[in-house]
Amino acid sequence: MINKHSSILNNQFWQSYNHRGFMVTKFSDLINYVSSWARSNSLWPMTFGLACCAVEMMHTAASRYDLDRYGVMFRASPRQADVMIVAGTLTNKMAPALRKVYDQMTEPRYVISMGSCANGGGYYHYSYSVVRGCDRIVPVDIYVPGCPPTAEALLYGILCLQQKINRTASST
Repeated sequence: MINKHSSILNNQFWQSYNHRGFMVTKFSDLINYVSSWARSNSLWPMTFGLACCAVEMMHTAASRYDLDRYGVMFRASPRQADVMIVAGTLTNKMAPALRKVYDQMTEPRYVISMGSCANGGGYYHYSYSVVRGCDRIVPVDIYVPGCPPTAEALLYGILCLQQKINRTASST
């Protein structure tokens, strides 16, 4: 008897068919899986470099780290991007521009906060002109710590975002 509370793919009844080269699933589950796979493996970040963290962000796009092999292609237009990397100190005067660029991005959109200044103000936390974390302006999905964070740390943050996209699509 089929247990309707378990997933179709995890059901013992259907496992025998899956081992013979057949895949038994609902069409909507298949569409969700394929779209999340495509979405996670073709991230197009919008660069929002505000300070010294932007230099490390440029390193990840260079040939040594080569983000192209992960399907990451930097875009200059927010309408072509689905990921925003906020790298550097966010000031009160720049916050409305950050929100405007975020609103112009296509859905679903993701934000990576890169560096101590973007995460919580950093060295300028007590300055009158600094926003104490870009999460007060836009919702942040991944935080990359460091001052400035290394290119490897940003690469790890992008890989974590890919895993998060796959997890959220598989849970729906």
